[in-house]
Amino acid sequence: MRTPFIAGNWKMNTTVGEAVTLVTEMRPRLEAIKGVETAVCPPFVSLPGVRDALRGSSINIGAQNMYYEPKGAFTGEVSGAMLKDLCQYVILGHSERRQFFGETSEIVGRKLQAAVRAGLKPIFCVGEVAAEYEAGATREVVTRQLMTALPGIDIPHHLVIAYEPVWAIGTGKAATGEQADGVISLIRQTVERIFSKDFAAQTRILYGGSVTAENIAEFAGQEDIDGALVGGASLKPDQFVSIVEQTAKAKRK
Repeated sequence: MRTPFIAGNWKMNTTVGEAVTLVTEMRPRLEAIKGVETAVCPPFVSLPGVRDALRGSSINIGAQNMYYEPKGAFTGEVSGAMLKDLCQYVILGHSERRQFFGETSEIVGRKLQAAVRAGLKPIFCVGEVAAEYEAGATREVVTRQLMTALPGIDIPHHLVIAYEPVWAIGTGKAATGEQADGVISLIRQTVERIFSKDFAAQTRILYGGSVTAENIAEFAGQEDIDGALVGGASLKPDQFVSIVEQTAKAKRK
């Protein structure tokens, strides 16, 4: 049985003070929900404050990125060793990193290797852009991203994969539950090809892309979808708590 997982990606939002206030407000409400693992992923500068605010909590913390080298002359970058004492998870391969910062699947693969070596749990993002979706190339693109980044690394027992169709991120246009479940089923089959049937069966795969309290039930009710990577709605306490609550309810059925 895979434990449902809801992670909030705050992107480049919130000051340190705002981040601490946000998690302090959500903490008791999230801790009261059973059967779902949760994580918040604030900007780098807020990781220490959020860690302190959540100390002793069941809520996990994730970083939004990391570099693949352990240390060195890489101005502005952050390594896995630097993150290890601040968080449990790290988002890698997000479409915004690919789009705005030129990250390729090869680079993402190196980051995955580095995260596993550092003892961090990767949240590995895959997904197609609008032109690829409209051309019917979704399955080809997602399979290629997986086959490029995952092979050759030590089996990451805490790997989480997030399917995020780029055309749905921040646009208000979410995929349907059936569409997302179909792609996530493909992802699970591809993970089985790379690692093993048992590993694929235990790997949690999330949907991301304009997830809200209004549509989460459609995704959480699908057999192969294990939760969500939430963007803008994770900055709104009532929305994020409702998403976690509805996921817990859907997965108990």
